[in-house]
Amino acid sequence: MPGLDPRALRRLNTSVALRALATASEPVGMSTLAEQTGLSRRTVELILSALVDAGWVLELERLPLSGGAGRPPRRFELRADHSLLAAARISTLDATVVVADVRGHILGRAHRILPDYFDPHGTLDVVAELVHEALADAGGTIEQLRAGAMAAGGAIDEHGVVHRLVHADAWVNINLPTELGIRVPVAWFADNDANLGALAESWRGSAGDHEDVVWSILGSRSGLGVLIRGVVHRGFQGAAGEIVEAQPLDAGLFDKRPVAFLTSPVAEERAAAEEVYRLARAGDPGALSEVDAFVGYIGSVLTTLSWTLAPSLIVLGGGLERGADVLLPRVREAMRRAQTPDIELRASTLGADGPLIGALKFVLDRMDSELFGPLVLDV
Repeated sequence: MPGLDPRALRRLNTSVALRALATASEPVGMSTLAEQTGLSRRTVELILSALVDAGWVLELERLPLSGGAGRPPRRFELRADHSLLAAARISTLDATVVVADVRGHILGRAHRILPDYFDPHGTLDVVAELVHEALADAGGTIEQLRAGAMAAGGAIDEHGVVHRLVHADAWVNINLPTELGIRVPVAWFADNDANLGALAESWRGSAGDHEDVVWSILGSRSGLGVLIRGVVHRGFQGAAGEIVEAQPLDAGLFDKRPVAFLTSPVAEERAAAEEVYRLARAGDPGALSEVDAFVGYIGSVLTTLSWTLAPSLIVLGGGLERGADVLLPRVREAMRRAQTPDIELRASTLGADGPLIGALKFVLDRMDSELFGPLVLDV
């Protein structure tokens, strides 16, 4: 077998060490890192020296050994903020951008009400401005930004092109990564916000122990994010989950009823919904009647999902989690009466940040090799 290219081998070894540091929950010594990576101590020492010089790794002060005998070991940790990532989300009302380190920990954010959602180019200009504001909030610079991802409504394909967006034809055929890359010149990616909500729950939320997951937002806004074997299922031209377009499901049935406003981007409407659920918790007959009607609708949609996609878990998100104590037991009972498969039902644990967290996971997955080097070396 021909010998390995020394440069490729160095890059692979560096990647192995960098990944070990990235997953470590505390500072790591050279001996521990050598044991974890299978590399020699001398190789680890050379790699760490290079990573310290490059700004990726920080060498910490040595801690005295218990008993005071011997020389304390050298300790190292990843400088996760050496490179930064951006995640953006737009709704019909507003835009939010967060900036995170390469572990996906949010360091800064910026938010703004949109002047005109139906102007795609103006909206993307706002997103670009928010990227700079979020970087400043994080104490970072544009030079540290490596990539970003955007969460938006509508049918968005794997390339980030919008194929359909209800009541907003101006967005159709907009290539979100290309447009954002013109405004903020780093690698960009884009996906539907419900898809990214599902990805977030799998990564850091309530779905970490499931692979086949549907993340559902139902009410004044409706959509589904689908994971199959842990991977986002977009379907043809990103249309999977766009139930607002499926007329037989009548996704607009509760558009004007406050019981469904938990998913609204408008604060006053969400407050009206919170009042309905407060009254329902107190036993108010009118509020309970509204909740029961809404549960009937949710149950019918989830029953259809149970016999088509048949996920092992359905997550209520997009704001529905704020009424989880009222909704979950009733929806479970509705599905039991409908004799659906024994699918688990949970509420989101990530709240409004879910699609943003999913966007961070999305960009981390897409940029993995660029950030941390190769996973394997073909020989």
